[in-house]
Amino acid sequence: MIAYLDTSALLRLVLREPGALEELRACEALVSSELLAVESLRTIDRLRLQSALSPEEAAIRRRIVTDWLEAVDLVLLQRPIMARASEPFPVALGTLDALHLATALIWSDRTRQKLVMATHDGGLALAARSYGIEVLGA
Repeated sequence: MIAYLDTSALLRLVLREPGALEELRACEALVSSELLAVESLRTIDRLRLQSALSPEEAAIRRRIVTDWLEAVDLVLLQRPIMARASEPFPVALGTLDALHLATALIWSDRTRQKLVMATHDGGLALAARSYGIEVLGA
């Protein structure tokens, strides 16, 4: 299975939250937008600043994020993705979710490979399903 890894799915694994998609560890390949790194690391830092994670725990979680990022095919945000994310979608999506969905759609079209969307975000899941993408998590 090839999975598009949304930030919500990665963070649930990294933060050891209930409902984490442990099956992602066995995926044939993981794909995501380069946004994955920024969103994940910003969230870890925000949790540290809010005292939800100690500085030591935040450092551990940052290393875990970095380890995951090394295993993910990170797709650069280029004009075709930005253009696709700017087009209308069948459901309401915020900017970052639109960029994630556009990345998944373009990656799948270019490689001619099916992928599943790993997300805990209901809106992104609904949008992915509207394009025939199987969803794990939401």
